[in-house]
Amino acid sequence: MKSDLQQDVILDPDTLPSHVAIIMDGNGRWAKKRLMNRIKGHEHGSDAVRSIVTAAREVGIKVLTLYAFSTENWARPKYEIKALMMLLKKFIISQRSELSRNNIRLDIIGQKYKLPLDVQKEIDTTIDLTKKYDKMLLNLALSYGAREEITTAVQNIAKKIESKEIAVKDITHDLICDHLYTRHMPDPDLIIRTSGEYRLSNFLLWQAAYSEIFISDTLWPDFSREEFIEILKNFQKRDRRFGKVPCSTSTDG
Repeated sequence: MKSDLQQDVILDPDTLPSHVAIIMDGNGRWAKKRLMNRIKGHEHGSDAVRSIVTAAREVGIKVLTLYAFSTENWARPKYEIKALMMLLKKFIISQRSELSRNNIRLDIIGQKYKLPLDVQKEIDTTIDLTKKYDKMLLNLALSYGAREEITTAVQNIAKKIESKEIAVKDITHDLICDHLYTRHMPDPDLIIRTSGEYRLSNFLLWQAAYSEIFISDTLWPDFSREEFIEILKNFQKRDRRFGKVPCSTSTDG
């Protein structure tokens, strides 16, 4: 039986974005407007994550990348980082049955080694449990920064040149793509940013070269599946003109 979302939404599968990436912004401001502490904003933001993951799976998005914690976020107050890590751990554990039920695979991009060990353990367990699922890839960007990603890729390529594994002439667009965190997935067709800010905030800078960008004024905890669907409809009306192919056309790990 089809869900209410599937019954109510008419989207052209031929022009549906394969990869949607979301900069989830506005948790703190959402809480401040309600005279709550920032942690409450992050808690309500987790509910929005669950809603959008479900909606993306139901309409047929193949890859959903959520910018959950940036390299710059480590500079936030220690109490907030601790709370965010606790929420992340809780989310990872609580979503296992939902991911399994919906055939969703979990993966991580970013410096996973910087996360608390107990969080890493739960992430690894969930990744292993979902590794064979193939209906959608849920990609969490954790301790992620695009400049760090590109710098690391350059360093790894330089090491291969130094060891004579490759030569300078071998450096191509595809070689660089193969050294990024996203090497096993297509570039994002659509990047959504909530809270009305007009910047990428060090998110997928290489991969976003030809992405369509949509800015929503909605603060992340209020971002609904209905608005998500409207943005997808807007995307399908856009005339995408670009001259280069994405890093990859495969979502296989």
